[in-house]
Amino acid sequence: MEELRWSKQIFGSKLEIMQGDEKVGNIDWESMVGSKAQAIINGRYFTLNREFFLSKLEIYDGNSKSLLAMVMVNIFNPRSDVLINGKRFELEIKNFWQSRWSWKYNGQEIVTFTSHEFISKDKGTIELATPMNEEVEILILLGLFVRNQFILFMLLILVVLFFVIV
Repeated sequence: MEELRWSKQIFGSKLEIMQGDEKVGNIDWESMVGSKAQAIINGRYFTLNREFFLSKLEIYDGNSKSLLAMVMVNIFNPRSDVLINGKRFELEIKNFWQSRWSWKYNGQEIVTFTSHEFISKDKGTIELATPMNEEVEILILLGLFVRNQFILFMLLILVVLFFVIV
């Protein structure tokens, strides 16, 4: 089983993906709360987009600009589906704190994300139970983009709660 690591400063706009000591990818958001990002993994370029009010996440080929996949995410539903190359993958959020989530294919976990820290830096691991290919690259980027969406939503809830209580 192959393992990657990812890290992002809590209030930063850049996420890095590492394999051992080698940087294999990154996601750069236009701002900390931005809805658009540029990504690269294993030398391939991608563009990610999030609808502001909807939880629709899209990933495009960075060169041809063609839509590769789209997923609708609901914070109250821990499961979502995405079609890539005619194959259905299922995103499953394992717990409320979003510290473990995975992509499944035919009921088997093929990409599993784990978050290890949340105070000053958001970081974790990505376990691959399948060889790296175009579909897995897309799932990795979408999985990390989904994580950022949930973190932003949780921070928004905390801010609202703070102002309601104060």
